[in-house]
Amino acid sequence: MTDLLAAAPAGARTSLDLDITGMTCASCSGRVERALRRVPGVLGAEVNLATNRARVIREQGSADAADLAAAVRRAGFDARPAAAIAATRDPAPQRRDVIHLLAAAVLSAPLLVGMAGHVVGLPWMLPGWAQVGLATVVQVWLGARFYVAGWKALRAGAANMDLLVALGTSAAWGLSTWNLLTAPSGTMPALYYESSAVLITFILLGKWLETRAVGQTAAALRALAGLRPDTARLRDGQTIPIGQVVVGDVVVVRPGERIPVDGIVLEGGGGVDESMLTGESLPVEKEPGATVAGGAILSDGALVLRTTAVGAETVLARIVRLVEGAQASKPPIQRLVDRVSAVFVPAVLAAALVTFLGWWVAGAGVSTALLTAVAVLVVACPCALGLATPAAIMAGTGAAARRGILIRDAAALERAYAVTLVAFDKTGTLTEGRPDLVAIVPATGLTEAAVLRLATALQANSEHPLAEAVRRRAVAAPSAENFRALPGRGVAATVEAATLLLGSRRLLDEAGIVPGALAEAAAALESQGRTVSWLAETAPVPRPLGLLAFGEAPRAGAREAVATLRRAGIDIVLLTGDSRGAANVLAAALGIDRVVSEVLPEDKAKQVATLRRQGAVVAMVGDGINDAPALAAADVGMAMGTGTDVAMHTAGITLMRGDPALVGQALDIARRTHRTIRQGLFWAFAYNVIGIPLAAGGLLSPVVAGAAMAASSVSVVTNALRLRRWGAK
Repeated sequence: MTDLLAAAPAGARTSLDLDITGMTCASCSGRVERALRRVPGVLGAEVNLATNRARVIREQGSADAADLAAAVRRAGFDARPAAAIAATRDPAPQRRDVIHLLAAAVLSAPLLVGMAGHVVGLPWMLPGWAQVGLATVVQVWLGARFYVAGWKALRAGAANMDLLVALGTSAAWGLSTWNLLTAPSGTMPALYYESSAVLITFILLGKWLETRAVGQTAAALRALAGLRPDTARLRDGQTIPIGQVVVGDVVVVRPGERIPVDGIVLEGGGGVDESMLTGESLPVEKEPGATVAGGAILSDGALVLRTTAVGAETVLARIVRLVEGAQASKPPIQRLVDRVSAVFVPAVLAAALVTFLGWWVAGAGVSTALLTAVAVLVVACPCALGLATPAAIMAGTGAAARRGILIRDAAALERAYAVTLVAFDKTGTLTEGRPDLVAIVPATGLTEAAVLRLATALQANSEHPLAEAVRRRAVAAPSAENFRALPGRGVAATVEAATLLLGSRRLLDEAGIVPGALAEAAAALESQGRTVSWLAETAPVPRPLGLLAFGEAPRAGAREAVATLRRAGIDIVLLTGDSRGAANVLAAALGIDRVVSEVLPEDKAKQVATLRRQGAVVAMVGDGINDAPALAAADVGMAMGTGTDVAMHTAGITLMRGDPALVGQALDIARRTHRTIRQGLFWAFAYNVIGIPLAAGGLLSPVVAGAAMAASSVSVVTNALRLRRWGAK
C-alpha cells in the first residue's frame, strides 16, 4: 500500500490513520479492512491488530474521516482519527483489565477448588446455589465484553473470537443451570460452572498478558515520541511552549538539556548525544555551522541555535512517522493469514456443531457432547493468528530504529531478509563523502592557478562533493554564465567568452576533445586511486586545459562491514560513476571483487536491473540524488541518512549514520524478524491443528482448552519480544 501512495500523482491520493476499538482477533481486523475498502474513494486499507490502527489510502477529496468511521461502526467497531503517539501509555484501561482479572480469579477459585476436590475424591464442594451465584457474576459482569462484541459481529453478518467465547461459556453455564433446576430435590447434579467461570478467567488473563506484551513491542516508538521537550528557551531568556517556536527563532540549549528543535549552531559548541535518533553511542561534537536534531541531548557545553524546522518537519517527527508507518503496514506473508482468518471462525463454528452432533449421535449424552463442542470453540480462538505478524513487525522495526535503522514499511523488511547481493555506491557510502583536491595538472602553457581559477568559476553553483572540494581551495574567479549540470558527467558553462566543461573522461569524449599529453598523467593519478576531473574548452578552440585530482578516505569500518556481509554469504558489487582506476583501488582496499565503474545515474538503475535478471535479490546502498534511480530499481534501497532527502524518500530503509556496518545489521534484523513472523504463524496454526482434533476427541476439557488458547497468544507475542534484545548494548 505504500507503493500505491508513492506511485500516485502528487496531491491525487492521501493517507489517513484511524484508531479502531473493539477488535479482538484476526477475523475482526479483516472485517474492518473489508468495510473500509468498500467505502467509495478508498483505494486500500491495512488494519494492525496489535496497534489497533487502520491506515487508509484514499483519493484526494473523497471519503473523509466521518465516512470511514461510519463504515467501521457498521462493521461492529468504533473508529476515530488517530491521535499522535503518546509518550506514555494510558493507565486507565490497564487498571480496569487488572481489576476484572483479579475479580474473575477470586470468584472462580472456589469453583476450581471444588472441582479439584471432586476429581481426587474429596467430599467438599460448594452448594449448587453458591456455584450458580459465583459463576453468574463472572458470566454476566466480567464476560459482558464477549457478549457485546459477539453481538456486534453477528449484527454485521460476521463472526469473531468473542462470539466463540460467548457461545462456549454460555453453553457450559446454561447446561449447568438446567441440570441444577431440573435435578431431584436433595441430589447434586453434574455442574460445569467452573468450566465457564475459569474459562473466562483464563481468557482475561491471556488478553492482559497479550496487551502487556504488545505494549512492550511499541516501547521504541513511545520512547521516540517522548524525546521532544515541551518547552524551548529563547535567546532573550524567555521560555515558551514548543508549539510556539517558529522557523528562524534563536534557541539556547544548556548542558544536559534535550535540544527542542532542528537547527544550525550559531554560537558555542559541545558534545551531542544522538543515540536515540541515530544509534550512535558516542556524543558528536558540534561547532558553529553544524546541524542538530531536536530530541538529542547536549552532553556538555552550550549551544545557540537558529531554528530550521519545527513540528512535523523535524527529523524526530519524520523518524516517528517512518517507524509508525512500518509498524502499521503488512508484509506480503500476512495475505495468507488474512485469507485464512476470513473463513476461520465460521469453520470453527461448523466444526463445533459437527463435534456436538457426532458425540450426541454416538450416545454420549447432551452434556458430554455440549462440553466437547465448547472445548472446540474455545481452543480455536484465532487471537495468536492475528498477532503473529504485527507483533514481530513492531518489535523488529522498534529494535532497528533504536540502532539507527529506519524501515519504511513491512514490505521492505520482508524483501530485505532474502537479499543475496549488495551494490554499494562509492562516494559518501564507502568513503567519507568529503573529497579533497590533492593535485592540479595544467596543460602546456597554463599554470595551476589558472586551472583552479577556471574550475572555481565552473563549480560556484554546483552542489556536488567535488565542487565543494574545489571551493575549499577557492581563489578569486570570474562569474560563469549559462551554467548546466550534466548528471553523472560534470558541468558546463561560459566563462570569459569561452565555453568550458569540467567533468569525467566520458564528458571529454562526448565533446570530441582529444586528451593528448594529459592522458598519461590522468592514468597515473587514477592508478593511485584518485578521482580525476578534466577541465576543457569546447569553444572557440576545443582543447584540454588541465586535470584536477581528488582523494577521499574510506569510511572507518568499511572493510569490516564488507567482510561481515561476505561471511554471511552475500555478494558485493561496487557500483559507481567514478573512474575505473579510483574504483579499483578502493575495491582492493576494502576486499570487493566486482566493480562496475564510470556509470551514469540511469545506467546504475540498468545495472541493478541486470543483476536482478541474473537471479540476485539486490540491495542498493547510496546517498546522493544520482543514486535515487538505482535505489528505486533495487529489491531493497538503503539510503545513508547523511545523504540527500531524495535518496531517503526513494529507499525502503534509511541508515541514520554514515556507517556501512549498518547495512549488514539491517539485513540481519530483517532476517530475524522474518524468521520470527514464520515462527509465530507456525505456532498459531499448530495450536489449532493440534488443539481442535484433541478437543473434538474429548481429550481437552473446556478449562484446559481455555488455558491453551491463552498460552498460544502469549507465546506468540513473547517470542516476538525477543527481537527487542537485538542490538542491545
